[in-house]
Amino acid sequence: MAKTGYRFNPETLSYDRIHVSVKKKLWSLVVKFFSSLSLALVIFLIVSAIVDSPKEKALKREKEEILAQYHILNNELERMDEVLKNLETRDDNIYRVIFETEPIPSTIRRAGSGGVDQYEHLKHLDNSDLIIGTAKKIDELSKAIFVQSKSFDAIENLAKNKIEMLASIPAILPVSLKEAHQVSSSYGYRMHPIYKTMKFHAGMDFTGAIGTPIYATGNGLVVESQFDKGYGRHVIIDHGFSYKTMYAHMEKIVVKKGQTVKRGDVIGYLGNTGLSTGPHLHYEVRKNEKPVDPINFYFNDLSPDEFEKLVEIANNTGQSMD
Repeated sequence: MAKTGYRFNPETLSYDRIHVSVKKKLWSLVVKFFSSLSLALVIFLIVSAIVDSPKEKALKREKEEILAQYHILNNELERMDEVLKNLETRDDNIYRVIFETEPIPSTIRRAGSGGVDQYEHLKHLDNSDLIIGTAKKIDELSKAIFVQSKSFDAIENLAKNKIEMLASIPAILPVSLKEAHQVSSSYGYRMHPIYKTMKFHAGMDFTGAIGTPIYATGNGLVVESQFDKGYGRHVIIDHGFSYKTMYAHMEKIVVKKGQTVKRGDVIGYLGNTGLSTGPHLHYEVRKNEKPVDPINFYFNDLSPDEFEKLVEIANNTGQSMD
């Protein structure tokens, strides 16, 4: 059923009667509804694009906090890296110099990862440069810390060995100069007292009264304690670290093979046994089984003045006593 409506006619200045069908009325309502709905949707989208929802605000705030934490972490990693570089420098230039070992090459200290790109899975992320850069710093620092930790372990072992070495290598006179008379022959070529020819003398001879105490010049293990025609009663001590000492022509031996001795322990007494022309101690220092000049191994016993005097006496000797 059509409804009657009126519309003003400006020509006749009167209202004309019009008839609007229900169908048209409904269609008009539908068009207005969807037009309003479309307008509302457009307004919603515009507002949504401009104004964040509470959830979006929370996510943005969380993202900003994470980025801030990444920047703080990067600053801390840089500070730690500077501290580590300082430790590496001191390790190479001080600790390793003291203990006479080679510095660690930078190619080992700061070795790269190489091979497959292990950060490939991070490249699709937002702020991937920052995230990958931070991950690389952490990995590089972790590796460098591991290398430095191993280096300090090695230095600790070297320090322990150094303490043991300093206690073991020959460092004192084998007899007291107050009890022994003098150095009668030094290291080097000397006239042999029996054969009367120039022969190499592999040690130093100390004259003294028979029965003068003879001391171990460093910690070690007695590896020989016996008599033979040449050296008479003699003792050889293995000090480790490639050092050995020999004490010959002794009157009496008070240590046995296999016995451990400490520096300063009495190992026997001065005598005149074996191929000898008078009471004396023949003393040798051997490094890697080769004789070296014993005069360089009295640094724990002598002042600089006493050392110079001993060197002068040794240089003025001519004929050995064995």
